[in-house]
Amino acid sequence: MPLIKNRYGKGRVRVMRIHREGGRHEVSQLNIKAMVEGDFARAYTDADNSTSVSTDTIKNVINIVARENTGLCAEEFCQVLAKKYLDSHPQVTSVAVTAHETKWARLSFGGKPHPHSFILDSNGKPSVEVTATREGSALISGIDGFTFMKSTQSGWEGYVRDPYTTIPPTNDRMCATSMVASWKWSSKPASYPATNAKILDTLLEVFSTTYSASVQDSLYRMGEAALSAVPEISEISMACPNMHFIPMNLSTFGLDNNNDVFLPTDEPHGQIECTVGRG
Repeated sequence: MPLIKNRYGKGRVRVMRIHREGGRHEVSQLNIKAMVEGDFARAYTDADNSTSVSTDTIKNVINIVARENTGLCAEEFCQVLAKKYLDSHPQVTSVAVTAHETKWARLSFGGKPHPHSFILDSNGKPSVEVTATREGSALISGIDGFTFMKSTQSGWEGYVRDPYTTIPPTNDRMCATSMVASWKWSSKPASYPATNAKILDTLLEVFSTTYSASVQDSLYRMGEAALSAVPEISEISMACPNMHFIPMNLSTFGLDNNNDVFLPTDEPHGQIECTVGRG
């Protein structure tokens, strides 16, 4: 029976690139599928892998091209990637590269764009919870899945080290989370929408503009600042799962990785929670 058509490759290869221009960072997060066609039929029909390129190699090429091209837009990056496969393997006759981009919008404070802090576009789902009896009611506002990150100015040091500890300490890492937050109203503000926006702006400014010794450290200070900025709330709760960006080890290919190329992953994730209230 004839083999009518075949192709293979690697899917869901996630990569985050950081392009540095002085202190200003540009970030690009892509989810890539790379498929190749060519002289591979014998792997299907004759159990002959002699012309086959490993799918792991296809993945590695994505990370290598990412390291060598941190500043290219998604369209240019995919074009360079496709050419890399064709140039590297003469048995490849065609390449199909598909990339979906996770868009991060640069944060601004006081009208000034921040150099290394971002929020996810189309961000978060506002929430309201009312509990009411004949005697009274309670109102909680919040947001679910509010996602933000910074590409530097975060660390994790001085923690307990035991025989089960593998993570190394660092004072320069990416920090990202998809936060669930809620705040209790103790009095009615002039405008709920405007005050909700003020709370989120306050949380983001503390996160973005101050060094984070840990997510715990940032959350407490964010909560303090929100309570100081908005007297109409009595407490604020935040639950923040870490969105990890793991530096890719490119030393096998003779390349360094100065916090330029990362594997985005959110499973398993650290889960940091706290509630900050008035004394």
